[in-house]
Amino acid sequence: MGFRLPGIIRRTSSSKGVDMPKGYLAVYVGEEMKRFVIPISYLNQPSFQDLLNQAEEQFEYDHPMGGLTIPCGEDMFLDITSRLSRC
Repeated sequence: MGFRLPGIIRRTSSSKGVDMPKGYLAVYVGEEMKRFVIPISYLNQPSFQDLLNQAEEQFEYDHPMGGLTIPCGEDMFLDITSRLSRC
């Protein structure tokens, strides 16, 4: 988990049946539940951990989209992840 890959975040239009690149996971964000593919290394970052705690409080372990659902706006998510990609 200590390495960085280029192309940190990708918004994808497809949801199921797509091969996930190794070292990445899908998350769903915002009112429209847009799908993003992010590096798993984000899971260790304190700012992303805050988002995970919010997800746990709101959804517990029931994520209806099949991937991790993040309960925040798309703009906030992009702001946080863009800061993480610069680290």
